[in-house]
Formats: sequence, structure tokens, C-alpha cells
Amino acid sequence: MAKGSCISKAVAVGIGVITVSSVGGLVLMAVMFQIQILNKPPVEPPKPTDRPTIPTDPPSNIRLFDYLIPENYKVSLQTYLYGAIPNNYTEQSFFFKGNSTVRLKSMKESGAIYLHVHNLNVTNVEVRKSDSDQKLPVKGYKIHYNESNFLEIQLQGKLSGNGTYYDLFTAFEGELFEDLSGLYASRYTNPSEDEDEEDEERFLATSLLQPTDARKVFPCFDEPALKAVFEITIIHRPGTKALSNEDKKEEDTIQIDGEDWVVTKFYPTPIMSTYLLAFTISDFESKRVPSRTIINIYARKEAIKAGHADYAAEITHGILTHYESIFELNYPLKKLDQIALPDFGVGAMENWGFISYQESGLLYDEDTGSTFDKEWVATLIAHELAHQWFGNLVTMSWWNDLWLNEAFATYMSYTGVERAGWDLKDLIVLREIQSAFHVDSLNSSHPLSLHENDVQTFSEIIELFDDITYSKGAAVLRMLSAFMNEGAFMKGIRTYLKQFQYSNTVYKDLLDCLQKETKQDLEAFMSTWVEQVGYPVITIITQTGETTQEQFLLKQEAGHDIPWQVQITYIKSNNFDVKTDLLIQKGPVKRQHFMLSEDEWLLANINCIGFYRVNYDEENWNKLQMQLERNYNDIPLINRGQLIDDAFNLARAHRLNVTIALSLTKYLVNDTEYIPWESALKNLEHFVLMFDRSEVYGPISKYLRKQVTGLYEYFEEYTNNGTIPESHTDQYNQVNAISVACSNGLPQCITMATSLFEDYKNGTNMIHPNLRRAIYCSAIAAGDEDDWEFVWNKYQRATVAAEKDKLRYALSCTKEIWLLNRYLEYTLDPSKIRKMDMVSTINYIAKNVAGQPLAWDFIRGKWSYITQEYGAGIVSLGSLLDGVTQRFSREVELEELKQLQREQVKDDQGVAARALEQVIERTEANIQWVKENKDIVKEWFNGEL
Repeated sequence: MAKGSCISKAVAVGIGVITVSSVGGLVLMAVMFQIQILNKPPVEPPKPTDRPTIPTDPPSNIRLFDYLIPENYKVSLQTYLYGAIPNNYTEQSFFFKGNSTVRLKSMKESGAIYLHVHNLNVTNVEVRKSDSDQKLPVKGYKIHYNESNFLEIQLQGKLSGNGTYYDLFTAFEGELFEDLSGLYASRYTNPSEDEDEEDEERFLATSLLQPTDARKVFPCFDEPALKAVFEITIIHRPGTKALSNEDKKEEDTIQIDGEDWVVTKFYPTPIMSTYLLAFTISDFESKRVPSRTIINIYARKEAIKAGHADYAAEITHGILTHYESIFELNYPLKKLDQIALPDFGVGAMENWGFISYQESGLLYDEDTGSTFDKEWVATLIAHELAHQWFGNLVTMSWWNDLWLNEAFATYMSYTGVERAGWDLKDLIVLREIQSAFHVDSLNSSHPLSLHENDVQTFSEIIELFDDITYSKGAAVLRMLSAFMNEGAFMKGIRTYLKQFQYSNTVYKDLLDCLQKETKQDLEAFMSTWVEQVGYPVITIITQTGETTQEQFLLKQEAGHDIPWQVQITYIKSNNFDVKTDLLIQKGPVKRQHFMLSEDEWLLANINCIGFYRVNYDEENWNKLQMQLERNYNDIPLINRGQLIDDAFNLARAHRLNVTIALSLTKYLVNDTEYIPWESALKNLEHFVLMFDRSEVYGPISKYLRKQVTGLYEYFEEYTNNGTIPESHTDQYNQVNAISVACSNGLPQCITMATSLFEDYKNGTNMIHPNLRRAIYCSAIAAGDEDDWEFVWNKYQRATVAAEKDKLRYALSCTKEIWLLNRYLEYTLDPSKIRKMDMVSTINYIAKNVAGQPLAWDFIRGKWSYITQEYGAGIVSLGSLLDGVTQRFSREVELEELKQLQREQVKDDQGVAARALEQVIERTEANIQWVKENKDIVKEWFNGEL
């Protein structure tokens, strides 16, 4: 242990006193400290400030960051394509290369740049500060090979924020595929005048960039709200001319690597979205229209020479100035080019200042074209010219509001064609309203305006180019115009266009502009029509006046419980003045004015202004039927079609006895008007599709033959003389009469068709162009292999697209299984059937009862190839699925559809997913309906013979 120590007593006492004093002092200090703490609590010292993070990671979804704003692009493209192969030693080249410099405004510090690129090889990237030309070192760049299509550029330093400008340079190269998307190649033939000589093959390069394919041409910020100015330069082969959105600024010939090249520079565009850019390199010629705005129609030399562009040239200026007048806003570009392309994946594309069309949508041949072909040209031009304001000048912010572009273009086209001499406004009921009704009666439909987050991928975007966006959108605008009154509606539209020109909008921006022109609560009225799926059926019980609304669905399921605001227009048999009633509850609510006396009838939704169906008690249905049979003119023309369409669809939805719907068609033996006949035939076609593989079809066919005989005889003198009636809708009904009469075995119709077709084979085609499609089809259906081969040879030699389309349709009408199988194989051979015609040709074959199972087996067997070859473009595989499954009403067919859906999910394919869901739902509804109605339908048709 350690050695100890000792101290004296006095010292010990002193130490004790000091210790006690010290402890007392410490206690006192502690007490005083606590008092101070209570009076003035201490403040926590500040934490060290984190340095701001500089983003380098990609966006969390597949949308671009919003802090990099493109303002100007300088894009140079060099295409190596020859317009024609000059000799046997030259190989065609499908290569292109280019570079782009985009000026960016940076609103936030960042260490990376993200933009879009797809199917391009990026060979160089440079970033410079705009004001000093200082080069920023690039750490590296990579392409994201997923649905984002991001080009990620990582910087060694960082971009400053606060609106600092940078120039991003990219060099790239790519291939001109023949896939109808991006910048693509197309080939066509100039038929030789000498049949012993080979046709001359020619080539062109053109573009289709909507919705997300500008990134296939050059790296860019490929979203509709990221508008910029574009300065385009195209370097191309001599003997070809380059076209783009703006007018040509200068053109020079230079030498590159010892070869001559033409350099075409264009003036800067207005500020615009990437998807509206367009480029074509071809040897096409043009027809010019002298006016304030320079108008050119471009097409193959032979078509221009033959005068096929004359009609488009004749009407374009008038439609354009009509829109300028009603919108009170001039078309802003100096020129408007329109081009007819041999290969184009959609009917037309509204590229600003340079509109592209399929040939049948822009060219019209007076000798072989029907009045329907002429009307189609006018309608399509009116639609695309309306887009120059709705879509181009004012653009939706994102694809979820695509209807702001397409619905307006569709709706306005009806006034546009009127300026060109076509009165089609009543046909909006057949073409838009009834078409949209069918799609929107499915649970798998979608609202007009979706949430932004629900529309991200290419597949999700492309699915929105459907009847809801175009046709329901147009129907809702028509209804809104009536609700406000047309003058107030158009005044609001003019405000909308002026306020948002050169910028982007959401649908609430439209409502705000319209709201200024009315005291009506538009938000309350429009929200359910735009933001929720479906539409209502209004049920009126005329004995009590009880009125209800609920979602109309083909398949028996509970819809949503949200009521629409419905403006019901109606007349009564004792007073034809149109009255209105606003229904805002689900009901039932009692409406005294809907109660009827014993001899009265009630008719609601006059001229089908509202986007809703109407059901009545059985007694009122019977009164309306008796009125049709007694004097159908007391029922407005549009409502005669509406009554038939509502009744048949209510019966399909199990809301009305099917015999009531069928009984409404009996009066048609006396009516020759197109709208009610077309409504009836479209709905009776459903019965044919459901039953033409069963014993029920015999009585259906006999009934149709009986009903159409009078109509056929009404037009028979015109038909036999190779002439057509004066009224445009009568011309449509003349075709209906021939198609229905011949397909249902009316002897004089078949004799007429085969006789005229024999004359055609012998060198004299006396068939009026309006009637060729129907008569060619009837003759091929009744004919043999030689007839089919004759039409196939005519198709191959035809140079006018509209005539080729009639022949292509007729080939699908044969009953020979082996010919239909061969024709199906042709659809995937672009040298025989153009890629743009693949979908419609297969659908034509599927419409034929002999061809439908062949077409479905063909699609299932080739689905992987079709989705790979065609699914990346805008070609609608959804409409292909819809067409080949129209007849599906059996459990085995439903299982085959579900198997295809399972395979899609397994392979992680989103192609046509919504369409597949819709045809499954429709098939389920068909199965249930056939089970419930087959015997009733058979008994009714037998009873009418």
C-alpha cells in the first residue's frame, strides 16, 4: 500500500469553512442561473448552412425539367437520298446526318442537361456560355434506351441560373427508315406509258413528328410547351427540292467531298412546338395560288400535270380567309404549303405552314373521283387549316389536353367546309356524336381532359388520338355553343386565341375566356362533361313527369354517381316550340311539363344538341313509333336518326325491349332521307355482326331486303343511267341502297352490278365514281378468281389514290377463303399494300363474314411482328383490334382476347392497351346481350316476313 500523510486540527477547520462557503456559492449561482434562464430562455445556435445541391440526376418521371428553356434552334440536316437511281452502279443511300445548336435559358444551377433523342447516333456534344462563347467541359453523355428517350449530358462544372444563356451543340447521324415516323423515306413508282417497260421507282424523304418524333430527327426538348424558334438548313442532292415550315431564304450549290450538293436555308419560324416541324426532300412540283398568303399545293409531277391539285388550290384560300374573319386573327405566316404524299401514316398533319396529307386527302381527279372524295378533300383541308389557330398558334400545355387541339379543329371544320360549298352541319350527329357515344359507353373510355400524370409514355399519348378526343370533344363544344349561344361562344373563342397566341394552355384557360361572355356558370356546367368519363341517359316517365339521369354503359355495371348538368330541350306533339329544362340532380325529380295527356307524345334532345341519350316509358316510345308511321315529317330529321340510335343502344344496354328498337325501323319503307337510314343501318349492322354466323341471319337478311327494296327502286333510274341525284345526302343514300340490296340478295341489284362490272372488264367503265366502291364489291362477292385478279391488276396500275382505295376495298369482298388469305399476306408486303393502308385493308377483310376468322388468326399469329414494325409510329393498332373483333360474341373469342392481353402484360407491351381493354369489355357485353336476345330477335324478324 502507499505511504500515508497527516495535517493539524486548525488547518482542517479552515479547510472545512472554505469548503462550506464554496458549496454555498455554487448553489447560489445555480439558483441565479435558473432565474435568468426563466426570464430569457437561450436561443439554439444556428446550424451550419448546407450548400445548395446542384441537380445531376434524371427527372423522377419521364418529363423534362422545367428550368432549362429552349428559345432558338439552328438545325442543319443532310440527307443522302437520291430522288431516283441514275444508273445501275449507284446504290441508294438512306443515311442522314446533321447538327443542332439550341440556345437555352437556365433558370437554376444544374450540373447536367437532359433533352430527348431517339434512334440517332450522337457523335459530338459541346456546351458554351452564350455571351462569352466560353466552353464548358463535358464530363460525358449517354442516351437512355427506355421510354424517357433522354440524352443525358453531364458537365464537369455547372450551369448558372437566373436566366443565364447557353448554347448546346450536338452532331448526330441516323437512318431514313420506311416506318412513316420521324424523318423517313418513301418510294413510289411512275407507271410507264409502255406496258412492256418497267415502271420507274422514285424516292423522297419526308417527316411526321407528332406526337413525340422530333427527337428522331435531331436532339431536342420534345414537349409541346417547350416552344422555340427554328432556323432550318437542309443539304440535299441536286434534282430534288427541300421544303419546310417557313419560306426558302436562300439556295446555293456547293461541293462536299467532290460531289455537288444543294444547300437550302429557310427563314426562322414563329415560336412553335417541336411536333409541328416538317421537312420534305423530293422532286415534286406545285400549283401556286396567288393571294396575300402564298399558297402552294405540292404533289407528284404527274398529279400536278393532270390537274389533281386544282380543287385543293381552288378552296384553300377561301377557307383560310373565312377562319381569319371569324377568329379576327390573321394567319401569321407568309406562306402556306400543302403536300400530297404517297406514304403517310395519318390522313393529314397540321405542320405549321407546311401541311402534309395522304394523296387521297388533297388530290381530286374529276374523271375518277366521287363527290365523297371531293367532300373528303374539303373536310380534311378545313380541319388542318383550323389547326393553324387551334394547336399551332395556341397549343395545349401537355397531351392530356389534346382535345383543345383536335376537338376544335373537328368542330370548326364544319363551318370551314361550308365556306367551300358543303353543307354538312347536320352530319355531325352521324359522324361525331354517334361515333363518340359508342366508345364513351364503355367503362374503359377516358375523360376529355385527363390528369397530366396519367399521360406520360408514347403509348399513353397515342391512345388519346381517338373518337373521344376528336368526336366527343367536338360534340361537347357544339353543346356548349348552344348553352351559351353561338355569338357569346365565338366571342370567347376570339379572346382565347388572342390572349394565348404563341403560348400554351390548359382547358381552364379556355373556360376563363368563355366565362367572360356569359352569366351562366360554365365551370359547373362543363366540369363533368370534360373531367369525368362517359355521358348520361335521361329517363323520362311521361305518366308522372319523373325524370332521372345516370351514366349510360353498354355493360350492366354501376356507373359513377356524379350527376351532369344537362340542358334538356324538348317538344310535344301539341306544341312544336322548343323548350328547355336544366337537370342538375341524379333524380328522380318531378317535372310537370313532362307529363302527357293520352294523345300526346314527348320528344327530348331536339336535333341532338346535347351529348346524352334519352329513354322514355314504353307508352311514349309506342306513340313516337306511331307518329313515324303516320307522318314522319312531324319528327325533325335529325331526331328520326336519334330515336333509332338511342333505342337500339338502350336495347343493347338492357334498358329497353329490343322489339321496340326494331319496330322503329318499319317506317323506313316510306322515308328516303339519309340520316334515319344511316342510323338504322349502322345499328342493324350490329345484328348482322352478332348473328351472321347463326340461323338468325336468314330472317334478318330477308327483312333488310324487304325494307330496302323501295329505297333501291327510288334511286334505280339514276343507278341504271350511271347518274346520281342532286342532293348530297341523297347521293349517300343511293350508295346505301345499292350496298344493302346487293349484299342481301335483291336480284335486280346483283344483275345490275355484275352487268356493269362485265362492261368494265371489257374496257368500258360506265359506273359513276360515287357507286364504284359498292358495285365493285358486289361484283367481286358474286364473282370468281378471274374477277379478283382483274381488280388486283387494276389496283396495281391505278395512279389516283382515291380510285386505288375503291379497288382495294373491293378485293376484300370475295367469298373465296384462299384469296382472302393471300390478300392478308399482301397487307404486310409494302410493295403490294402500302404501310399506311395495312390497318384499313385488314379491317375490310374482317368485315367480310368469310374473312373475319382469317383476319383474327392472322393478327394473333403476326401480333409480335406487327407491333414491332408498326407499333412505334402513329399507325393505329387500336383501330386494327377494334375492326377485327367487331363480331366477337362468344366465350372462346373472349378467352382469346384475354390471352392476348396476358401476353402483352407478360412481354411488358403497352401497345394499344386501352383498345384491347375496350374490345374485351365490348365482347363481354355482346356475349350477355346475345344470350338474352337471340330467341326474341329471331322471333321478331320471322314475324315481319
